[in-house]
Amino acid sequence: MSAPVPPTAVEPGGLAGHLDGFVRAVREAGVPVGISQAVDAAEVLTVVDLLDREQLRHGLAAVLLRRAAQRPAFDVLFDLWWPLTDRPLPEGDEASDDQAEDGDAADGPLPVGDPGALTEAMRAELLRLLTEGDPEALRRFARLAVDQLGAGAPSPSGQSFFSYRVLRALSPDTLVAQLLAGLLGDADRGGLAEQVARQTARERIAAFRTAVEAEVRRRTAAEKGRDKVARNAVRPLADQVDFLRAQQSDLAELRRTVAPLARRLAAKLSARRRLGREGRLDFRRTVRASLATGGMPLVTHHRPRVVHKPELVVLCDVSGSVAGFSHFTLMLAQALREHFSGVRAFAFVDSTDEVTRFFTPGADVVDAIARIGREADVVGFDGHSDYGNALEVFAERWPGAVGPKTSLLVLGDGRTNYRQPGLPTLADLVRRSRSAHWLNPEPRRLWGSGDSAADRYREVIPMVEVRTAAQLADFVTTL
Repeated sequence: MSAPVPPTAVEPGGLAGHLDGFVRAVREAGVPVGISQAVDAAEVLTVVDLLDREQLRHGLAAVLLRRAAQRPAFDVLFDLWWPLTDRPLPEGDEASDDQAEDGDAADGPLPVGDPGALTEAMRAELLRLLTEGDPEALRRFARLAVDQLGAGAPSPSGQSFFSYRVLRALSPDTLVAQLLAGLLGDADRGGLAEQVARQTARERIAAFRTAVEAEVRRRTAAEKGRDKVARNAVRPLADQVDFLRAQQSDLAELRRTVAPLARRLAAKLSARRRLGREGRLDFRRTVRASLATGGMPLVTHHRPRVVHKPELVVLCDVSGSVAGFSHFTLMLAQALREHFSGVRAFAFVDSTDEVTRFFTPGADVVDAIARIGREADVVGFDGHSDYGNALEVFAERWPGAVGPKTSLLVLGDGRTNYRQPGLPTLADLVRRSRSAHWLNPEPRRLWGSGDSAADRYREVIPMVEVRTAAQLADFVTTL
């Protein structure tokens, strides 16, 4: 049985030092792990069966993680710190035990000397294991597959085992039809049974892929060092993904971070309004109240100040170069509309159109953004970013949108395709607004490079680098 063992022979600090290294790696991956959670993780080691690898995995995940999105990074690091081969072995029997375990993964000896026959035999064995669905047997077979098919010429980085070689040779996706036949048996096609079977097939093939990748990482860690592999193997968490490089799966997770940001901003602005209700000192009422205390003004009275609800105007670049960023920021604008009645959203490429109408209460934000791409009048000429013309169109068509009660938020990379940046128009908008900020999704070091006019824009409006959801949360916190 493959199971973890207290790594006293590996870590200088024994099991405690090994756990400390694991917790540090989880923290470096972006998962916020505090001291109390680290103490709880140490407590987990005293109550779970250390020889039951999955029990240990779930126990540590329960105390170290707060969100489901953090689990993939945790699993990658867990497989590196508690790999499948960490188990008690008699001294000098490591190689023979590995060979015995790998040999047990297949029925009978594998063909030797004929690569084609070896691949076909392993494909047949993989089909059998996928049909049976034993996760432990699949993991053992993944180790065997990497050992037999995954080796290649060492890369410049020193890696000599590769998951793509295994998956290309076995092609598990081409086994779906045979796997479905094995899972369905005599059941009729086209009904609920087939849907369940297809879902089961996808899950088992994905589990095999994950096992192959974990085994390749284990072998690479043995060659290059665990810490080095850990830094490169873990995908950034959703709130650390660069907006301009976000994939569809990342955007799905980012949507779940929008509502908390909007609520946080709403709470801060509401608190500011409550604290700012008292206006100038009311001298007459203060003197009158002091008569009850012998003329000592122990309590001061103030004239009530008219507190206006915040008005927010969002001016968002929706050109292709900032598609991921504009997708997220328009979602934020939709979430803010649920808390503030005075939110107006405008989108632009080389012309500007108000898109507030697409964000009706209860509307699906993904559908609203898709409608903006189809129906909004944001392209006037060639569809390339023209900040100067877009700002002029905005100022001409909606002259009263920005006023002394308005907070202006400009979202874009400031790349003008070498066209006029429209600095005078932007400066006038900033002057008329109550406050103004520009959120730029590009790294600060690129501002002003090429066709970027960001260095010129920042002279007339405060500009903040916001490349990730974490940076946007920091901006909202300090706004």
